[in-house]
Amino acid sequence: MGWGLRIAATGLVALTAAGGIVFWGALRVMAPGPLDHAETVVIPRGSGLEAIALTLDDAGVIDSPLLFVAGAKFTGPLKAGEYAFPAGISIDGILEMMRQGHTVVRRFTVPEGLTSAQVLALLEKEPALSGEVKAVPKNGSLLPETYHYSYGDTRAGLIDRMQHAMDQAMAEAWKARDQNLPFDTPQQALTLASIVEKETGIPAERGKVAGVFVNRLQADMKLQSDPTVIFALTDGNGELGRALTRNDWKFESPYNTYQVTGLPPGPIANPGRASIQAALHPERHEFLYFVADGGGGHVFAKTLPDHNKNVAKWRDVQRRQNGGGDTPPE
Repeated sequence: MGWGLRIAATGLVALTAAGGIVFWGALRVMAPGPLDHAETVVIPRGSGLEAIALTLDDAGVIDSPLLFVAGAKFTGPLKAGEYAFPAGISIDGILEMMRQGHTVVRRFTVPEGLTSAQVLALLEKEPALSGEVKAVPKNGSLLPETYHYSYGDTRAGLIDRMQHAMDQAMAEAWKARDQNLPFDTPQQALTLASIVEKETGIPAERGKVAGVFVNRLQADMKLQSDPTVIFALTDGNGELGRALTRNDWKFESPYNTYQVTGLPPGPIANPGRASIQAALHPERHEFLYFVADGGGGHVFAKTLPDHNKNVAKWRDVQRRQNGGGDTPPE
């Protein structure tokens, strides 16, 4: 055989071998992986291909870091984040997930009626979030909702989203408000909404409770709302942890609506959309008073004598329950 034929034959063998290796590699990349159970893995930002491969190998998601790196060079950039890999996922499946950035979607729920200090306390307990919030946002500036986020997102960024959501929700609600309301600004509406939010957890009552406070504002009566007293006593940092006393109602504060007439200077909590709607579309009625009914709701009255009768019934309930302190007219 001549040298030319020998060289050609050798080249053909090499090409065939290379093709076989590529074919074998493609089969390995698409074959089921070693993971025998679902596994969540965090790929830190700034990780190179080798670091990603080692992280996945340590987690048992792959068994050939070299093959993963080789395959990754043909797929394009991989995105960092938290990934939930299913059992048996192939290298090809992993690369597709990471190329698309199909990371774990986490949820953070802000309940209605929390102060901003309480919201921050919840954020601090979220280990998947990063960074700190330098200052407590104003009460009423955060919209209670469920927010989606990814591992490594910042707490400050989530606060920004809550504030933007509240600004947008309030702007839309304010445009559609009822006419002849006894307040002039969105901030005052938020203040009333926050009081309504803290006064009742029953959706069907919100409009009626808002109507009582609107009637009181129009009649130049004090609002006499217990939650405003609690806010004043705790400086907006949380729950009081005990029943209010008559001395508490005398506590001097611009937020104590037993002492001041009209709305307090600002919101006492972060109200939800329903309470905002109630404040801007209060139920029209003649009620000026309400008190707990012992069943989780409230009973309403138009006159003080009727209200005092309702208060007496509520105190009887409290005595039967072996608890509770003084219950003032509201």
